[in-house]
Amino acid sequence: MLIGFAGLGRMGRPMARNLARAGHTVLAHDPAVGAAPDEATAVGAAAELAAAPLTISMLPDGATTRRLVLDDLVGAGSDHLHIVMGTAGPELVRALASAAGVGVVDAPVSGSVGMAESAAITTMVGGTAEQFEWVRPVLAAMTSAQFHTGPVGSGSAAKLAVNAVLAALSQGVAEGLLVAEAGELDPKVFYDVLRNSAAGAPYVGYKEEAFLSPDSAGVAAPVSLIRKDLGLALELAHRRCLSLPGSEAAYALLDAAAEAGLGEKDMAQVLTALRLRNNLRAV
Repeated sequence: MLIGFAGLGRMGRPMARNLARAGHTVLAHDPAVGAAPDEATAVGAAAELAAAPLTISMLPDGATTRRLVLDDLVGAGSDHLHIVMGTAGPELVRALASAAGVGVVDAPVSGSVGMAESAAITTMVGGTAEQFEWVRPVLAAMTSAQFHTGPVGSGSAAKLAVNAVLAALSQGVAEGLLVAEAGELDPKVFYDVLRNSAAGAPYVGYKEEAFLSPDSAGVAAPVSLIRKDLGLALELAHRRCLSLPGSEAAYALLDAAAEAGLGEKDMAQVLTALRLRNNLRAV
């Protein structure tokens, strides 16, 4: 299938590559990043993606996604379908689905850059049952699990809920490490205990290097990204008059990490932000 792909950042580039490796012809565009993966065909303008019957966006924010769908895809036919895979929030996705001249579904993903490279990420899909069945084989080229969460916008709501949990987990691990150090435990010994305890979620296991050896660990998801997603989650909660004290505390810590210049570092750098708040040095 001919597929247009917009957004070639940390996650988008390996996703576009996996589509091409699965046998799809991929038109790729991202002026901020430059060259497309070797397996894809770069196009100079986002409007050229409208030549494909299906387009996918993995863009960093809602404004960029809105511009692509409402402006750049204006030349696509009414039978064109666009999949929003970046985290833009359910309200925006629903608005795009109502205003766009093309079909819109949302399918944000959960997982790290490494998982995107091996097509091991999970996607949460908002759309009709028919749309889900049509796009599922395409999504399967980039993801290991595809969940139909309900109507358009529900995928984005699921992603925000997942990242609210991840933010809380990151803060919990960071605070646990500080408690362990205060009790004079070796951080590595404590982490071994934590990973094998009742709190040993898969996330705890694969974030060990990021927490204990941040200088050598890569950036799976930066502070700026999880902060943006948690901000969207809190906006959604506040519109429904919900109080989420844990998420609000996690957002405040992510804010502190960003203010400390850690925005493009891995989200595990909330540990550094906590150390700074407590005037502690790294162990």
